[in-house]
Formats: sequence, C-alpha cells, structure tokens
Amino acid sequence: MKIAASPGALAVLLSLTGGLFDVARTHKSHPSNGYTPDWKSLDARPLPAWFDEAKFGIFIHWGVFSVPSFENEWFWYNWHEKHNSTVNFMKKNYPPGFTYADFGPMFTAEFFDPHHWANVFQLSGAKYVVFTSKHHEGFTNWGSKYSWNWNSVEVGPHQDIVAELADAVRSKKLHFGLYHSLLEWYHPLYLKDKENGFKTQYFVFSKAMPELYELVIKYKPEVIWSDGDWEVEDTYWNATDFLAWLYNSSPVKDIVVVNDRWGSNIRCKHGGFFNCDDKFSPGTLQFHKWEMCTSIDTHSWGYRRTIKAAELQSVKTIINELVKTVSCGGNYLLNIGPTKEGTIIPAFEKTLLDIGTWLDVNGEAIYATKPWRAQNDTVTPNVWYTSKNNTVYAIFLKWPMSSSLELGAPITSLKTEVSLLGFEGSITWKPVDPQGLIISLPLLTVNLLPSTEAWVLKFTGVQ
Repeated sequence: MKIAASPGALAVLLSLTGGLFDVARTHKSHPSNGYTPDWKSLDARPLPAWFDEAKFGIFIHWGVFSVPSFENEWFWYNWHEKHNSTVNFMKKNYPPGFTYADFGPMFTAEFFDPHHWANVFQLSGAKYVVFTSKHHEGFTNWGSKYSWNWNSVEVGPHQDIVAELADAVRSKKLHFGLYHSLLEWYHPLYLKDKENGFKTQYFVFSKAMPELYELVIKYKPEVIWSDGDWEVEDTYWNATDFLAWLYNSSPVKDIVVVNDRWGSNIRCKHGGFFNCDDKFSPGTLQFHKWEMCTSIDTHSWGYRRTIKAAELQSVKTIINELVKTVSCGGNYLLNIGPTKEGTIIPAFEKTLLDIGTWLDVNGEAIYATKPWRAQNDTVTPNVWYTSKNNTVYAIFLKWPMSSSLELGAPITSLKTEVSLLGFEGSITWKPVDPQGLIISLPLLTVNLLPSTEAWVLKFTGVQ
C-alpha cells in the first residue's frame, strides 16, 4: 500500500497542479502593518485581545480516519507502518486489496448538523472553535483545488464542511478557527522532498502553502492552528513569509492568532501563542500566552468505536484543568471526535453541556481574567486564583468537610468583601495574622450548592 514517489508520478502531479510552485510566492507581503518575514518582527506583534479573553475553546478532529475509527486518528500511519493491532483489524474486517483511499467514500456525514454542533458549543461556554481542515492524511474538509479528488466536496460527504461549520459557529457569535497539518504522511511530493533531505520544496509550494492561503482568503479563520511540523525546520515550510503576509495583508490581519507549530525548531519559542506539546500543562505562570489542548477521550483525538467510559475525562477533571490553566495564564482547548456519520456521541455532548452549566455560574472567574500575583494558595491546596480589575477570585476544587476554608494568599483590609458565586446569602470571614483569612462557608445540602465540581469565592478590597 506504499505510494511511490516515482518520476512519472511526480510529473503527473506537477501537471495537475498547473505550475503551482509560484502560487504561494505570488502572495507577497505588503507591509501595511510593517511585519517582516523573520521571527523577531513576527513575535513583536501584539496578540489580539479576544483570544486571551476567550479562555475556553472546542477542538474538533474529523476526517477519513473517523471511518475506521480504530485506536486513533493516526490509523493510516499505523497501518502503513504495520502496527500489529491495525494490520489485524484490517485483515479481519476488510477484503484484500482495500486501500486507505477506499475509506474516503465511506466518510458519509449524513447526520452532520452544523447548527446543532454550534448550539452545543455555545451551551458549553466555549468562546472559540478550532476545526480540523486537514489532518496528516491529507484529506481536506473543503473543496480545495490543491487536493484533487481527496476532499469532502468530491469524495464522501460532497459538502464544503468548513464553510457550513464556519457559518453555523459564527451565527452563535463564537470565533472560528482552523487546524491545518503542514505535512502529509504519504503525499508523493512530500516524500520526494524528504528523499532530497528537504533541500527541495516541491510539496511546500504546490500543496501546503497554497492550501493555507486558500483557507485564509476563503474562510477568514480567526485561529490558524498549525501542526505536522516536526520533521523539518521552519525554513523548509516557508513559514515566516506566510505569517508576514498573514499579519500584513490578509483579510484577517488584525484579528488572527496562530500557534507555534511552524517547524521542528519553533515550538515553545516562536508564535502568537504556545502549544509546545499536546496536553502541555506547566502548572506555573507562563509569561507568553499559551494554550493547553486536550481531549475528552484520553486515548485519541479522533472518534473510536471501542471507547470505554473509564477512558473519558470526567467533568470534574476537565474543570480542574481549565481552572489551573486559566490561573497560569493559558487557554483551554478541549477536543471531541465526531463519528463518520457526523454525530457527536451523547457522552461527549453531555460533558460539554455540564461544563457549560458550571460556567453559567462561575464564568465570571474565567472569562477575560488575568493571572493574579499568586496562582495557587499558600495554605490550602487545590485553590487557584484569577483576577479582573480590582477583583480577585479564589476557585477551590474541594468543599471542606468543616465548611471552614483558610486562605493564605489574600491580604485583607477594612474594605474586604467576600461572596460565593451562585449563592445569594452573605459570607462571613475573619482575618488571620499576619496574612490571610478564614472563611465560613454556608451549610448547604447538595441540591442547594451553586456548583458540584468547583466553587468560586469573589474578593474585593484585598491585595
């Protein structure tokens, strides 16, 4: 099943792309914003404020890998590299001669309802959505003219999924972003560049970069979440030229944000915000904007038919991670993998709705907040702080058995006031020498608690 990068195949591909090596080069950067194609200049661009204020987003992994939906979204790679479990799965369930491309028409999406998806995302409390426009398999979820016969308009759903979802998400007043993989595992031009030690850029100028320009111009994403960067440095990808155009001349030049996956030498060093690695969670304040991406399914980003309840993150765990991430200056991007038919399974949907219920009560302590001078408490563990203007929020993840909570970080004054979000009654407290306070929490039955996963104390008049 290996795709050979023969001279004949390369000639055919180059003729099909119609001399597209110059396409990416034609999008020259006009310095209306003054950014030049180097990291020093690009890193000086201020991050658009909406991204830091949003805090919580939804990640969606959906593609042809959702058809076999076995183990994870790297199915083709695992099969090609002869991982035993994947090879045995194919032998047991598919006839000899079946290829990965044969899964394409089976990506049917007959129950895809972008407005239902968008409604669920809005109810989850998320403020932005990042959708997989193309994963490492190369299949594009829009009718890309650079992905002939391997896109969702010509194969499978026969729909421009990116366009439909973008419209639905934006109708809910959410920000819409796109994930895009730079590499494609088995594209002949990429394999040829790799064979040449990445000293040629056939794939970059005929496929990867033209696609990115196409996505930006056609769909105007507010996030470009790059991936597939790890095999070669940023100069091969021509990343800085693209980003200079994006920041200077593109239709989203003043609102777009990008991550740090633009080459094997770039992660956690350059970019609008840092992902570093999947599920990156430093646990301490970071001085460059960052984002933790994680998945409800702890074993996969794409949908798995063999998923078990014990392999799902609980709502409590997710909220704990969200709180910790925001306290340390990050955003939290939570992934779901829809089925090949286009449904979000009930377990994922319920998790998202439960997160939204918590944020309905406590979102004041999350959205548009800033890290406080202390991230977690000095006396009681599992207490994380955020702030907004002159207000401080203490988010505690465990309700104390005694209903008495001591906090060591706040410095109280005669003007200090304390309240519990979602509770209308008054909260009493007393200062502790030399610093801190003891709070008497209300004695409430479970059904009267404002939340069940974590709770927020709101402080004014503290330092």
